[in-house]
Amino acid sequence: MKKWLLSSLIVVAIAALAACGSKDEAANKGEKAEGLLSDGKLTVGVTAGPHEQIVEKVKELAAEQDLDVEVKVFTDYIMPNIALDEKDVDLNLFQTIPYLEQFNEDRGLDIVEVGKAVTFPMGIYSSKVKDVKDLPKGAKLGLPNDPTNGGRALVLFETAGLIKLKEGSGNTPAVKDIEENKNNFEFIELEASQLPRQLDELEAAAINTNFAIEHGFKPAEDSIFIESKDSPWVNVLAARPESKDDEAIQKFLDVYQSDEVKQFIDETFEGSVIPGW
Repeated sequence: MKKWLLSSLIVVAIAALAACGSKDEAANKGEKAEGLLSDGKLTVGVTAGPHEQIVEKVKELAAEQDLDVEVKVFTDYIMPNIALDEKDVDLNLFQTIPYLEQFNEDRGLDIVEVGKAVTFPMGIYSSKVKDVKDLPKGAKLGLPNDPTNGGRALVLFETAGLIKLKEGSGNTPAVKDIEENKNNFEFIELEASQLPRQLDELEAAAINTNFAIEHGFKPAEDSIFIESKDSPWVNVLAARPESKDDEAIQKFLDVYQSDEVKQFIDETFEGSVIPGW
């Protein structure tokens, strides 16, 4: 009986030690998981098109500094931030500050800017006219359906002389903020990535540069009106607040904002994408 009891106590003790070991191991794994290079890579989420091309160049240069970058490509403006919040990526690049602020507010997130990237001047495109002045009365004009890019498009329409917005409507007005529409233009709000595909169904549309380039347009040549080069809508690198100062992210930012990458942008996109740092 005593031997059985002693054996039982030994088994319990071993199990307890094993459990403690498992907890410690799990804790260590948890701590390791928090490190951005826990799997040997810095994972960066980007939208397809120019951002992808630029980050692939950064990846090439970062490898020379022993920074292994994995590029994860998205085709919309929602999932890159969701993936960042859920730790599927460590960093993302696709959005402007107004979009980021609105997304954080709408979703209750706390994603933060890490550094400036590039500016994609939004343009107005048409398969039917060559000049915004030639748009007929009652023309259907497409614009993104998210508040930030939609507001940006409306400001672009105003700058092009097509409409007049209410005073004080800021950088993110809505269609309801149109004060003057002399030509009775009809505004069609669509998901940003769909606008190039729907262009033949519209007289014109305000399209983000990354989606325009992905569709085969050369913004500086093919747009019928485009934002000026001093556009305030610079895209930013974004991260979770607890990792924004991580050494890997800072190294990536340094490579991104290097002269080599600036030269690559200038030579590759010929003014359609502008370094914003």
